[in-house]
Amino acid sequence: MTATDTIRAYYAAFNAQDMDAFLALLTDDVAHDINQGERQTGKAAFAKFMEHMNRCYKETLTDMVIMGSEDGSRGAAEFTVNGEYLATDEGLPEANGQKYVLPAGAFFDLKDGKVARISNYYNLPDWIAQVQG
Repeated sequence: MTATDTIRAYYAAFNAQDMDAFLALLTDDVAHDINQGERQTGKAAFAKFMEHMNRCYKETLTDMVIMGSEDGSRGAAEFTVNGEYLATDEGLPEANGQKYVLPAGAFFDLKDGKVARISNYYNLPDWIAQVQG
């Protein structure tokens, strides 16, 4: 599987809300760099993060552009997040079903056809401005 194949499968599982397939694409020691936050390590931590995210947000990613290194060890994706804010996330504005559209990107390290690191980036002040209306 090439880097772009792995990343494409990762986002297809995300969009399908197939968390089993999504998590199966991660290494056990995956490093997850949360936008404007900490690095979490391990598949269990990532699963817990996704459980929280799926409770607070409903998101579909579109306009996907995926790039991969020739050796298959690195990749990147740029996309649009189309979301709905379902439940208030601690430290953020109140949720009441606000819709948002946000450009975002991610960088990947890949190992043996799986995601070993993902670093996500988006503009948090833009998201806050959209949900505050």
